[in-house]
This record gives sequence, C-alpha cells and structure tokens, in this order.
Amino acid sequence: MSPYVRLVGLGSFWGTSFLLIKVALDGLPPLGIALARCIAGALVLWAYVLLTRRRVPRDLKTWGILTVAALFAAAIPFSLFSWGELHVTSALAGVYNATTPLFTVLVAIAVLPAERATRTRVVGLVLGTLGVVVVLGPWRGAGTNTVLGQLACLGAGASYGVGLVWVRRYVSPLRLDVVVQTACQLTAAMVMLAVAAPFGGGDVDLTPRVLGAVLALGALGTGVALIVYNSLIRDIGATGTSLVTFIVPVVAVALGAVALDEPVTWNLFAGAAVVIAGVRLAR
Repeated sequence: MSPYVRLVGLGSFWGTSFLLIKVALDGLPPLGIALARCIAGALVLWAYVLLTRRRVPRDLKTWGILTVAALFAAAIPFSLFSWGELHVTSALAGVYNATTPLFTVLVAIAVLPAERATRTRVVGLVLGTLGVVVVLGPWRGAGTNTVLGQLACLGAGASYGVGLVWVRRYVSPLRLDVVVQTACQLTAAMVMLAVAAPFGGGDVDLTPRVLGAVLALGALGTGVALIVYNSLIRDIGATGTSLVTFIVPVVAVALGAVALDEPVTWNLFAGAAVVIAGVRLAR
C-alpha cells in the first residue's frame, strides 16, 4: 500500500479518536476511557508481537525506562484528553493535539545538548504559542470549566512532547523493535491506569455505542494506528511521517461538526493554521 495512502489513513485514525472519546464519555469516566484504550491497544499489539515472534525485553532497567515513557506518552495524555473533552468539543481537542511538535521542540532544546535554539525555531515556537492563544480565544470570555478543559488538552500535548523527548534520549538507544516497544509502553500505562481508575469516580454504562467507541479507539486509534505509524517512519522517515500533524486536526474538526453538530468558529481554523505554521518553522 502506498505510504501516502497509509499517511492519510493514520491521520484519519487519530483524527477520529477525539470523536470516539466524546462518544465514550456517555458511558465511561475519563480514566476508564484511558484504561480501556490501553487494554484494547495492547491486545492488538501483543497479538502482532506473538504472531511475528518478536523479542520482548525482560530486564527491569529496560522496563523502568519504558514505564516512564508510558507515563508521559500514554497514561497522562490519554487521561487529560478524556477529561478535557468533558468540557470542550472533540474538534477543539483535536486542534490542541497539533501542539505536540511545539512542546517536543521546546523540551528537546531544554534537555538535549545536540538541540539548538536557532532563530527560526524560536520564531516557530513564538508563532505556535500565539496560535494556541487564538484557539483559546480569551476575548470570548469562556467559562472556567471550558478554560480548564482546554488547558487539560494543552497539557496532554505537552505530556506527549516530554514523552517523545524521553523516548529519543533513553528508549531509542536501546534499539528495541518499535512494535514491541509500543506494546510494552501500553502495558505499563495500563497497569498505572488500572491502579488510578478506581479513584477517578464516575458511573459506568457500557451501552453498545460506548463499547464500540472504546474498542475502536483502542484497537484502531491506538493499536493499528501505531503499527501504521511505525511502518511509515521506516518507509518515508520521521519528517515525512510528521505530515500527519496537519491531517489530524482537519479530520477532528470535520467529524465534530458533521457527527456531533459541534460549532466551528473562525478562531479554531485561524489558530490551527498559526499553530501548524509554527510547527513547520520550529521543526
């Protein structure tokens, strides 16, 4: 299959995730959604690992490094996006997901000696920050819950950024198989969320609609999507694969408007465009 067909498919998987989270919130609390997502995604990935007989790490040091990655790249952002969507639209959450590369560059500059704060990167970071402000729309006088919901989604993007830099600095040198690495991370995140979920409160009502949304979110939006993601990095490189950043918010906004009748305001499009422009410069 053409890499660019897979790229569009990946963007569609991840863009649809925000709609699925919104649907799942009808029957599960945020931590329950994050946990179910990890379980379904891990099952898909472990099935793939077993079928292809890939080597799984057994030493505690490797699992410790992967557990930290799981905290920032799965457990925290999955939970924050789910909680944030209690208070904001799925479209808005999808736009905030596009800030992840900005946070990745910012954290990398701060902690990786090889990364430099060049003039172009600084301009990109400033531009991206302005884009976030436009999306937030402080002039609209949004209620406290809406602001907190947006900050939660922004925090999820920041957590992804920390997780990606951690992976680059500590996980990549281990030279693990990427599918095995992801399966291990989701498993570690699943354990952490299983401990936290009982304290998260909220009622559970697993209707067929909610169950279907959670299974699709975990199996397709997390499990299959990560396999496609890793194959794209292998075939067209990290830079080519990063183009998915531009597809996700478009899909999220379109699905939110069509499927959930969510309002689409001018600042959502304008802010997303500025954020994406900042990402291009910063990277």
